[in-house]
Amino acid sequence: MLRFKILVSIVPMIGAAALAHLELASSPHPCISLDAGTLQIAENPDHADFRVSFTDDPALASVRVALADSAETADFAVVDDAAEAEDGACSVSRATRFVAISGDSRRGAAVIYLTRDGPADFRIFVDSRRFSVREAAALVVGAHRAEPHLAEVSL
Repeated sequence: MLRFKILVSIVPMIGAAALAHLELASSPHPCISLDAGTLQIAENPDHADFRVSFTDDPALASVRVALADSAETADFAVVDDAAEAEDGACSVSRATRFVAISGDSRRGAAVIYLTRDGPADFRIFVDSRRFSVREAAALVVGAHRAEPHLAEVSL
């Protein structure tokens, strides 16, 4: 009887774990397509090619990113106009580069200051359920570091 009680109590936990895994696996990490591959938010910061952090102090920032009021006034816009992302739009390959958002500013990492006013290195517009403003800013700064000659970034 005790074995049956243990089995009955474990089955819902296994089901919940399986559902959580499926939910996590089905939601891709924010990414953008570049000329030479893709750039994706890293799941594991230890395997990132680039690291960025954020600051509330503009004096500590190495990159200023302004939040634009419309897609027309932005250098980079993320707008969810489709119910689902295109299959394979940002598939992982050998050319995929990863950017990690770090809680601390490490040496060599870009330190991003998000602003609504004033001068900025990049202007972004984000109206998305899949991308946060920080993720979009991290991808834009990472894309600039991955391909300094970058003329166009497409989603």
